Amino acid sequence: MRGAANEAMLTAGVDVGTSSVKTVILRDRNGEVEILAATTERIRRRDLKVVIEEGYEGALAQARAARSDIRYAATTGEGELVEFRKGHFFGMTTHARGALFLDPESRAVLDVGALHARAIRMDESARVLGHRMTSQCASGSGQFLENIARYLGVALEEVGPLSAEGKSPEVVSSICAVLAETDVINMVSRGIDVRDILRGIHLSMAGRFVRLLAAAGASGVVAVTGGLASDVGLRAALSEEAGRQRLKIEFRASERAIYAGALGAALWGAFRQRRLDRKGVDRNDQAAEQRAAGGVL
Repeated sequence: MRGAANEAMLTAGVDVGTSSVKTVILRDRNGEVEILAATTERIRRRDLKVVIEEGYEGALAQARAARSDIRYAATTGEGELVEFRKGHFFGMTTHARGALFLDPESRAVLDVGALHARAIRMDESARVLGHRMTSQCASGSGQFLENIARYLGVALEEVGPLSAEGKSPEVVSSICAVLAETDVINMVSRGIDVRDILRGIHLSMAGRFVRLLAAAGASGVVAVTGGLASDVGLRAALSEEAGRQRLKIEFRASERAIYAGALGAALWGAFRQRRLDRKGVDRNDQAAEQRAAGGVL
C-alpha cells in the first residue's frame, strides 16, 4: 500500500546556494539508502527559478524517475523559490546529516561556501551541538578564492595542486575580502610566485577555519563540505594549521562532499515522510503535514 511506513520511497533534496544549486535524489528502502542522482547547476547570473528547474529535471532524468515518484522534496539554503518543495530544513541541520551519511565517523563539519564558512559540531545522530560562522565579507570563502584564481589566471581546479607546491607562502593577513585582494595584487607586483601566493591564502583561510572549529568545540574527524572540499591545498593547510594549534582533528572530504546539504535535506525528508505516514496524514493535506511533522528542522 502506498504510504506504508516501511515501503521504499524516493526523496529529493535541493540545496540553493549563492553560486550553484545542488540536487540529490535518494531511494530509502527500510533504512537502506541509495543515491540515485546528484547534479550541480551553476547560477552564473541566470534566472534562479530556471536553474532550480533545470537541476531538478536533470536529477529526475538521471534517477529515471518522474516528479510523481518523489514522496518528499526538501530544500535547504535559499529554498523559497523552489515551488515544488514539501518542506525546508536549516543548513546546519542538513550539512550535519549529509556529512554523517558520507562519513559515519565524523563528529564535526567544516562547510566552506561561496560567501561564508561555518563549523558545526554534532553527535552520532547528526544532532547539532554547536556552531560558528564567518561573516559574508570574510576573505575565507569560495567566492574570494575564485576571484583570486581569476586574477592570477589560474583555473579553479588548479588552485589546490599549485598551492601544495608552494615553498615560501605569503600569508594574507586581512580578514576583509577587498583588502585581501589588494594584498594579492601587491604580491603579484612584487614578483611573488603564484604557488606561494595560493599557499599563503590557504594558510590564512585555514587559520580562521580551525579557530572556528575550536570555538565550536570540534574534535576527532571533521568532514569538509561545500565547494572547496575538493581543494587539496586547502585540506593540507587545514591539517597543518590544526597541528600548529595542537588540536586533535582529522580532516576528511568525500567525493560527494559538495552535495552534503542536498543529501541531508533528502535524508531528513525521508525521515519526515515516514513520520507523516505513521500518523496517517493525507499527502495532499499540506497544513496537516506541517502540524504532524513539527515544523522546520
